[in-house]
Amino acid sequence: MEAVGREIEYLNLLIEQAYYSGFIDTASGEALDLVVAILGIRRKPPQPASGYVTFGRRSEPETIQVNGEIIFYDGSVEYALKNRFVKEVSKVKGTADGAPTEFRKEVDYTISGNRIRWLPTGKKPDQGTTFTIDYTAYREILIPKGTRVSTYSAKPEEVITYTTVEDSILKPTAEGNWEADVPIVCTIPGPRGNVLAGSITVLPQPLVGIEYVINKVDITGGVDAESDRELRDRAKRALEIAGKATLPSLETTIKSVEGVSSVLVKEAVDNVPGIIKVIVDGGDPEKIIEAIEKTRAAGIKVEFSRPKPVYVDVDITLVLEKKVSEAEVSRRVEEQVRSYLSSLKIGEDVLFYKIAALALAVEGVKDVAEIVIEAHRGAEGVVRSEKENIVVSDEEKVLARNIRISYRRVE
Repeated sequence: MEAVGREIEYLNLLIEQAYYSGFIDTASGEALDLVVAILGIRRKPPQPASGYVTFGRRSEPETIQVNGEIIFYDGSVEYALKNRFVKEVSKVKGTADGAPTEFRKEVDYTISGNRIRWLPTGKKPDQGTTFTIDYTAYREILIPKGTRVSTYSAKPEEVITYTTVEDSILKPTAEGNWEADVPIVCTIPGPRGNVLAGSITVLPQPLVGIEYVINKVDITGGVDAESDRELRDRAKRALEIAGKATLPSLETTIKSVEGVSSVLVKEAVDNVPGIIKVIVDGGDPEKIIEAIEKTRAAGIKVEFSRPKPVYVDVDITLVLEKKVSEAEVSRRVEEQVRSYLSSLKIGEDVLFYKIAALALAVEGVKDVAEIVIEAHRGAEGVVRSEKENIVVSDEEKVLARNIRISYRRVE
C-alpha cells in the first residue's frame, strides 16, 4: 500500500507539473520557452563581453633593407612601395631624358608614409621606363586573429581570458610608441567578462615584437541568459509592440535586441512634450536605433543614450568562525557582492543591508564588523557610506570595481 501510494503521489506531481507548464505565469525553463514560442519569442542567450585591447611596444621595430625595388613609371604622380612602414629612402634611380639619372629627394620627389610622390617642378622618369628605390623599412609586427589575452590573478580560477577577432599590425603613434587597437571577445559568456580599463595586462603566449598589452577602455556587454522573470515580462508585452506608440512597446522592442541588459524609458525630457529619452545598457547601438525608429510614433523624438557609470568600491570586515579557510570565505563573499552589484539595472540603488546579508549568508562568516561603500562619479567626486544606501539616479548604472575583504577571528 505504501509503495503504491508513493507512486500515485509521484504521478500526481508529474501531472500537476505538466499542467502548470502550459501557463506563462507558472511555466519555467524549457517549458516557458515552448509557451512563449507561440508569440514568436525566443529566450535571449548569454552574451560574452567585448571591447578593445591595445598591443604595443615602446621602441622601434627592427628594420629591413630593401635594395632596387622596381616600379614601372606610367605618368602617375604617386606610387606605393611594397613595405608599409618606410623609415628612410636612400636612393632613387631611373632614366630621365634618355640618360641614367639619380633623382633628388625634396627636389624631384618626396616621401609620404610608404608612397613616393613626384614633384611637378622636378625631374621625372621617362614615360614607359622603370625606376628603382633603395630604402629602409620597419618590419611589420602582426597580431593574428585568435591571440589570447587575460586578466592577472594569483588564483588561476579567477583569470578571465579573451581572444582577438581579427588580424592587426602595429602602427606608429603620435606619442612615439607602436600600437594596435584590436577587438576582443571573452571566451565565456556572461557578466564575468565585464572588466574595468587596465584589467587586461597578460599575454599568455608571448608574441614576437610585443612588449605590452592593456585595455584602455572598459570591456562591457557580457550578460547572462534572459531569466524566466524577464522572459515572462517581455512575452506579456509582446502584443503591445503591434500597437506601437506606447512607452511599454518601445521598451519591449529595445529589450528584444541581442545584448541589451536593461532599459529605462523616460516620458519627457525637461518637461518638453514630444520627447522621450531612452537609456540602454548593452547591445549594438545601430540595432537599438533601428528598433527605436521602427517603434516610435510619428512626431515623437527619441533620444538614445548610455547610462553614466558609477564605480563602486566595497570594503568589508568579517568576523570568521574558527577553523574556516580565510581565502575561501573571502573569495565567496567577493563573488556574492560582485554578482549583486553587476545585477543592478539602470537607476537601481546599492542597498547597504543587502551587501551585509550576502556576506552573512556565506558559510563560515560569524558576523560583519564593518562595511564601507564608496561611489565614484569622476569629476563629481566620491560618496562614502558606512550605513546608508548609495542612491543612483535614473540615468546612472552601478559598475563594481574593488571588493576588498578583511577579517578577524572569533576569540
